[in-house]
Amino acid sequence: MKAVSLQRMGDLENDLVEAFPNVKFIFTQGVSDINDHDKKDLDILFGYDGKLDEDFLKSCSNLKWLAWYATGVNKLPLNYIDSNNILLTNGRGVHAKQMSEFIMAFILDDYKKMKTSFINQTNKKYDSKLTGKRVSGQTLLFLGTGSIAQKTATIANAMDMIVQGVNTTGHDVEGVSKTYTIDNLFQALEEADIVVNTLPETKETIHLLQREHFEKMKSAALFINVGRGTIVDENVIANVMKENIIRQSYLDVFENEPLTPDNQLYNINNITITAHITGNGTENKQEVTQIFKRNLSYFLNNNTLIENEVDPDTGY
Repeated sequence: MKAVSLQRMGDLENDLVEAFPNVKFIFTQGVSDINDHDKKDLDILFGYDGKLDEDFLKSCSNLKWLAWYATGVNKLPLNYIDSNNILLTNGRGVHAKQMSEFIMAFILDDYKKMKTSFINQTNKKYDSKLTGKRVSGQTLLFLGTGSIAQKTATIANAMDMIVQGVNTTGHDVEGVSKTYTIDNLFQALEEADIVVNTLPETKETIHLLQREHFEKMKSAALFINVGRGTIVDENVIANVMKENIIRQSYLDVFENEPLTPDNQLYNINNITITAHITGNGTENKQEVTQIFKRNLSYFLNNNTLIENEVDPDTGY
């Protein structure tokens, strides 16, 4: 059994070699660092490299399992993976920990007017009458009720927020007081003070949010996107914010990444931008490797996986 990494793993390399003496590990710096011999007879690819594409996978004719260290798989050649019966796992759950902290940081940054305080500091202005707003009692709506929403809900509930969610079927979710089906999205948006998109990119979610959805939100609403930028067309969100249809947006993901310096979003005052960093964490690699190790133990004995398996057909 040969397992080839898509990134260097530091001290984790020795941990893997010692834990699985019957597996031949090859540690590389990505797809361009993997030689033809290893491509032909590798059984497992693990790690992350944004350059991985269908042509590369076609050269890995023996590949049985791709253990993707990111949560999002929308950039992978899912049709090829599906048609060739390649098992696929991701890092779901690990990234939710820091993403939940970012979501709450965005909310508090906005509600406590921290941006205004920083501007005042820059201008050497001392305004002791600046007054923020409490988050308790505010309705926080998640588009998508997966691990990110559930982790954030535990924090939001502790702060006495009202947590609601939208998912495909309207099924109950722990920590979420009320759920809506996607068919009732308009109703859900009308009730929310804060709307957070955590949905993955699928055929159904691309441009799911149209101008009319923002028009259904409260004019004082806060919109946060940490899911995928393709949830809303860039021109739609730009015009919505320019026209103050809602009050404020925090955007971490974008339809076209990376943003170029001349991108219109940089110049809209009620948009706060972070550069797709909410999933970044120094602990990620170690924690995703623990998932990989648990799956590998099971895979070696049963040729199947026990957690974080992704259906290439649906993308989650």
